[in-house]
Amino acid sequence: MATVHETVQEATEQKHSPEIDSRYRLIILAAQRSKQLQRGARPRIGIDPTKHKLTRIALEEIIQGKVPFQMNAGGDEQADQS
Repeated sequence: MATVHETVQEATEQKHSPEIDSRYRLIILAAQRSKQLQRGARPRIGIDPTKHKLTRIALEEIIQGKVPFQMNAGGDEQADQS
């Protein structure tokens, strides 16, 4: 199983989405989504939350394009609430 660091590196090398153009953006979005999951949001991918940490689930959701987000004029990202 790949570590989160390896997953982030692979995700930024592969261009899954033109909006995710840097590791920084990916990490910020995953952190915001992880907070949503901690507050009770349901995972958008088929993964067992008892076997995987919420940060890992959030990262996988972002990489798979399951979490819509929008960028503000200042370049800040905001994950849409579920």
